[in-house]
Amino acid sequence: MTEYEFICPECDQQIDVNVPVREATLSHGCPVCGASVSSEHFVEQ
Repeated sequence: MTEYEFICPECDQQIDVNVPVREATLSHGCPVCGASVSSEHFVEQ
């Protein structure tokens, strides 16, 4: 399964995520601070 590194634009938290978690984060925001994020905040690993 594809892995991504997520870097929050607000709290700078870095988290390795899979596709379902990436989609949830895009819908609901950063899991740490709740900031809105876009696909540019994910880097495919």
